[in-house]
Formats: sequence, C-alpha cells, structure tokens
Amino acid sequence: MGKVNITRRNFIKGLAATGVISLIVPSLSRRKELFSIPKEIAAKYALIIDLNKCVGCGACADACRLRNHLPEGQSFIKIYRKETNGREWFLPVQCQHCIIQPCAWVCPVNATYTTEEGVVLINEARCTGCKYCLVACPYQARILNEKTGTAQKCWLCLDYVLGGGEPACVHACIPGARLFGRKDDPNSEVAKLIASGKAVPLHPEFGTKPNILYYVPIE
Repeated sequence: MGKVNITRRNFIKGLAATGVISLIVPSLSRRKELFSIPKEIAAKYALIIDLNKCVGCGACADACRLRNHLPEGQSFIKIYRKETNGREWFLPVQCQHCIIQPCAWVCPVNATYTTEEGVVLINEARCTGCKYCLVACPYQARILNEKTGTAQKCWLCLDYVLGGGEPACVHACIPGARLFGRKDDPNSEVAKLIASGKAVPLHPEFGTKPNILYYVPIE
C-alpha cells in the first residue's frame, strides 16, 4: 500500500475519520468556569513531527520505553495507523506539553507542573495515583506505573536536553521525522517551521496550545 502525501486536508480528514482521540474534558469556555487558568509560560522548546516522513517503524516508541525503563509493550509514545483515500499514514502521539493543561487543573495535590523551559513534568513524590490526570488529558498521553502507583508520561528527556542533547525518540528516529529545537531562537529550524504555518497542533479545537506540533504542508 502506497504512502499518502499528508496535507492539512488529509490530516484533518484522517483524524475525523477514525476518531482515535476524543475530547474528554469540557470545552475551554466551560473550563474557565471550573478552573483557574495559570499564567502561561513561554515554552523554549518544541518538537515537530513530519508526518510525511514517519513510516510507523516504532523506533521512537522503543527508544522511549528503554530510556524510561518501561515494561515490554509500554511506551509514552503511541503510534496510530491512519488511512486516507486508501493510503496509509502514521500518527505518533505523546504528551503534548501543553500551555493550557487540563491534567494539571484536576490534580488534587498539584503534582503536575511546568518548568521554566515550558516542559510539563510530574512530581512523583506528590502523585497519589488518583488517575484524574489520565482521564483529563484529551490526548490520552499518560499512563499509570503499576509498581509505584504514580502517573507517568513523556518528559522530553529534559536531562539530555539541558545537557545539550535531544530526546531519545528524536535521536532514534530512523527516517528523521522528528525535529527538536528552540522556539525562542528565530534562526532555529523549529522556529522557522512554526513561523511558516506548516507546523500545526493536534486537535487545535481542544484549546490546549501544545508544544508538540505536526508538519503538515499547506495545499
């Protein structure tokens, strides 16, 4: 089966056709009534996934599993197979490191927080394993560690990043579908791609302002 050329139209059509990810939190206007919205942090980093390069090989998910010592078959990255006009393509999904965070609002112990780099993390020492954040995440990107009883998710391998490296999934991507860099550097490839309008969020209607974006050429 040939690989489809992913355009913005195919991207939206593919999401609507399968409905793998569903909105499970109230609308943004309703959430404003339920929760206080924290001051936004201008994220320094962004990860852009080129859907025309992703072949669904799973190398990113495997690297994530090994890096985070997760059980066999478990990863912070899920890869969904999509089909548009009889052609297949793949959609990798992980924590979107959102600026607007339903997962943080529902946490009764404030275990979810955002670093000054704009990376969303979980304080496992505080987490009680109530699973509220797992349900509130509209991207279904969190898992529960059965051994520790705490919520876990992608943390962009922040220790590698602060040391001058890149997330394990980016390093492992064989076709080079993952581009990681600084949003606050106008000369970076990431910043240029975002400025071009070709890097778009997954389900922008959720209103979460993700820092994980997808390269979708404009038709």
